[in-house]
Amino acid sequence: MLKLGGWQVEGEIPASGSYVLIAAPHTSNWDFVWTMAIAIVLRVRLSWMGKHTLFKPLIGPLFRRWGGIPIRRRESANRVTEMAAQLRASVSAAEPMVLLVPAEGTRSLAAYWKSGFYHIASAAGVPIVLGFLDYGHRRGGFGPTVLPSGDVGRDMDAVRAFYSDCVGKRPEKMGPIRLKEEEITR
Repeated sequence: MLKLGGWQVEGEIPASGSYVLIAAPHTSNWDFVWTMAIAIVLRVRLSWMGKHTLFKPLIGPLFRRWGGIPIRRRESANRVTEMAAQLRASVSAAEPMVLLVPAEGTRSLAAYWKSGFYHIASAAGVPIVLGFLDYGHRRGGFGPTVLPSGDVGRDMDAVRAFYSDCVGKRPEKMGPIRLKEEEITR
């Protein structure tokens, strides 16, 4: 399927067993299809968060089998703590977990990225791997690893530098790569 679509898979699977994998840019439903195809080629089992409406009776069980975790985005919940606990447990159980998080949180234009990926990785003590889909060059895969240092601005500078030339399927829906926390700390 990737070959038919003209896609190239790039990067290597990180040596670290458990990590948070950013899914960016995220501007189309096609991102899921290409991401899952790349994961299959690289033999990486993903756990991913998706809006709860994707998990309706007919397709929901299939999405769960493919690693889906339903999220009610409008409800206040302790998802960062829950996901961090699952990642920590996977590390101690020697059963690697790769948690795919769409950092933009939506396929629509947003003023900020959601910071959950950063806080989950920080709380779990695992790295952030910069996963990407670049429709401009028809390439996707794994980029560099960022270990959260607590200096959000510096860490996000590394993230911005990597994604600077990645183009989403719908570039007009790509917002700036920044977290609200950066404006508070700078």
